[in-house]
Amino acid sequence: MNNHKIKEIKLKVENEINITKEKIIKYTELCKPIAPENSIGRVSRMDAINNKSIVEAALRELRIKIKELEDISNKIHENNYGVCLKCKAVIPFERLIIQPHNQFCVECAQ
Repeated sequence: MNNHKIKEIKLKVENEINITKEKIIKYTELCKPIAPENSIGRVSRMDAINNKSIVEAALRELRIKIKELEDISNKIHENNYGVCLKCKAVIPFERLIIQPHNQFCVECAQ
């Protein structure tokens, strides 16, 4: 992969890291406990609890994603970046631009 493509992917990774960190902050705020003294009504409280569990699941996924992005950010200049871990084929640049933390080609990811 040439330097221009590596720089483009590096920029994409940095952008994704920033966006993901912002989402983590936002979702962490949304995951705060729902105080029982809030008089929001029984049904509204159940909705709030349900929404909280959905946000918690999304937050777990974001934490996994940020770790993957930070790992890739450290490995992007290594010779084996962009090479499928399973079949050792070159991962297309377009796939890496969409999901820079992918470590598998399309066929092996399925």
